[in-house]
Amino acid sequence: MNFMGESMLYPDYIFESSWEVCNKVGGIYTVLSTRAKTLQDMMEDRIIFIGPDCREDLSEPFFDEDICLFADWKAFAVHNKLKIRLGRWKVPGLPIAILVDFQDYYKDKNLIYGKLWEDFQVDSLHAYGDYDEASMFSYASAKVVESFYNYFGLKDKKVIYHGNEWMTGLGLLYIRKFVPEVATVFTTHATSIGRSIAGNNKPLYQYFKYYNGDQMASELNMQSKQSIEKQTAKFVDCFTTVSDITAAECKQLLNKSVDVVLPNGFERNFVPAEDVFASRRCSARRCLLKIANALTGEQFDSNTLLVSTSGRYEFRNKGIDVFIEALNRLRFSDNIHRKIIAFLFVPGGITGPRKDLADRLRGKELYTTPLDNPCFTHDFYNLHDDRVLGMMNSLDIHNAEDDQVKIIFVNSYLLGNDGIVNKPYYDVIIGSDLSVYPSYYEPWGYTPLESIAFRVPCITTDLAGFGLWVNSIKGSYSELEDGVKVIHRTDYNYSEVADTIKATIEEFAAMTPAQVKRCRTHAGNISRKALWSNFIVYYEKAYNFALRALEKRTKLNTNI
Repeated sequence: MNFMGESMLYPDYIFESSWEVCNKVGGIYTVLSTRAKTLQDMMEDRIIFIGPDCREDLSEPFFDEDICLFADWKAFAVHNKLKIRLGRWKVPGLPIAILVDFQDYYKDKNLIYGKLWEDFQVDSLHAYGDYDEASMFSYASAKVVESFYNYFGLKDKKVIYHGNEWMTGLGLLYIRKFVPEVATVFTTHATSIGRSIAGNNKPLYQYFKYYNGDQMASELNMQSKQSIEKQTAKFVDCFTTVSDITAAECKQLLNKSVDVVLPNGFERNFVPAEDVFASRRCSARRCLLKIANALTGEQFDSNTLLVSTSGRYEFRNKGIDVFIEALNRLRFSDNIHRKIIAFLFVPGGITGPRKDLADRLRGKELYTTPLDNPCFTHDFYNLHDDRVLGMMNSLDIHNAEDDQVKIIFVNSYLLGNDGIVNKPYYDVIIGSDLSVYPSYYEPWGYTPLESIAFRVPCITTDLAGFGLWVNSIKGSYSELEDGVKVIHRTDYNYSEVADTIKATIEEFAAMTPAQVKRCRTHAGNISRKALWSNFIVYYEKAYNFALRALEKRTKLNTNI
């Protein structure tokens, strides 16, 4: 569909839904919450986010309820059996947020799924796990948009409903059928079947052009998620994704080319101002070194090199496995002449902070004896089934006194109250010297972007959208001295990637202070190219595309 030569259309209202609105569980939270201020500045309370009201105790650390906000409409909506809370998302810009309680729709789910099949041929027959929860949330979100649209009489306004990930698909299709005057935008941040292929240790890339999404969905028991994602992509006004690498994935696995690519930007508001940057970094390093001493009983000076990785616990997809392998090889290197501590900030299934470690951290003394199992910070639900510790054990990594390289698994969400670190994530990663994100499957890659925003150089791969974007800026493969080292990765060069990570850490460890400073400066400069002020133009393009498509189908329906 080509709209070249036509003037840009801008929406009067945007409703944007996601499971991660006011619900910090993954990278999409960061995408939406950092973009919120840019949209709020543009739309002035005409950007409205919709998320799940999913906490039993109604405690919402990221949501501030306002009972006066749209009070008349809320009364109308409640009268029509919509359970909602209105307020502000506690992120920069303080955009309006609506949290929806979707529990009452479960009793009607078979009827809802039946209509979904009749109208859009979405197969929900094989649904299991989180499919029902996501679908009922999505349905409730669409009902909220429908109610708001009708109550305020927005027929003469340009309105967009933007859904993120397959979890919002049902709602997007509901809007398409019952409120067809609203333009729809669908963003898949990663196709469910692509992530599943990669997560099940199948070679995604070598045989990529031979994969059939529906066939693989049947093989991997993903039929319902594949169906809702595929049909949503087909019927929305504008189908988008976050990188060129995922755009190719959508075309191959969903049989639908994307209309616009929406790269993920960020706002610098989470980066400390220059007058406090150095003190925040020093505070983070003191905290991490204290934890390392309390665990291992070893003393670490200011020359200790702090390396880190972070993200969701996707062992292969995020490259956690190859990171540990690289560190293991680094343990036996003759080219390292300083101590190295590698931190894995990857939340796992925990019962709480380790009491023995917490007791030590309350004191001020330096310890000379290690704790038992000096490799992790929080107690596991099932210690013996953890994949990180399992790999470390198999490689005989136990943070022994003579190990030049120590690995510490910080297996808790870092919200500032975890009982060990007690600092928010951003106040921790600023203390790293170098970060490593050697992803095998990564549609974009927010964590390396956050890292370089703190002027922490990073290592990533060309299987991450972020890595490809960095290469595109330079016009060739980016190297460590550029601020980001992009490693070529394939289905089968695991060992080569591990060796390259090892060599790159050795290279960084041997840099002079002046070289490190230049490297850090270059990292920060790259991050500024990814500000939302630079990337929001892609969203404007998507909104225009959706509104033009709406115009076209409206005229078509009128002529019919």
